[in-house]
Amino acid sequence: QVQLAESGGGLVQAGGSMRLSCTASGSIFSINIMGWYRQDPGKQRELVATITTGGFITYADSVKGRFTISRPAKNTVDLQMNSLKPEDTGVYVCNGWVARNDVDYWGKGTLVTVSS
Repeated sequence: QVQLAESGGGLVQAGGSMRLSCTASGSIFSINIMGWYRQDPGKQRELVATITTGGFITYADSVKGRFTISRPAKNTVDLQMNSLKPEDTGVYVCNGWVARNDVDYWGKGTLVTVSS
């Protein structure tokens, strides 16, 4: 089993920055893709950014140029969020996908609130 734990959420003013981190633990062979999804209040979960083991990165159009995803370790994914906007507000959930089993693992999420 894989457990994902997020940290770094909180309250920030528009235009500010915040850094999120997620660390996987447990019985891990290889997490091929790690990433961040956001659950906006009253909306469905949506992709923010993902990064593969090989370093291939995907961003949502809404965060391009402002957010930077990185993977400093095989079991860790970070998200540097700059120039934050109120619409960035939501619960940010860490995701890990294990290709050999085609299984997604999800963290509990960390709340990011951007005030105007």
